[in-house]
Amino acid sequence: MYGANSYVIRLATDADAAALARLADLDGTAPLDGEVLVGELHGDPVAALSLSDDRSISDPFRPTAHLLATMRVRARGLQAVAHMPSLRERLIAGLPTTYRARIAGRRA
Repeated sequence: MYGANSYVIRLATDADAAALARLADLDGTAPLDGEVLVGELHGDPVAALSLSDDRSISDPFRPTAHLLATMRVRARGLQAVAHMPSLRERLIAGLPTTYRARIAGRRA
């Protein structure tokens, strides 16, 4: 297992096309389309996750299970921000309904 600072998770750019094609070839699946998160382990791209269909590809010769799990959490965070940009509103939405009613009463 690797510490959270052992890898980098970032959005893919056009410069990552060759690395994503290599990962898809190693994984034996089709390349990912759309917006993609790339996971790097010690500077090498070893995993990728599609934000549109949640499909992943990874290097089968490297330990990527923990990295992919962390990438899925990051993807959910990006989707939450896209759905509801306000941090305050996201936090309130996560509270039980009884607390939300009290907070809504304060705003009135």
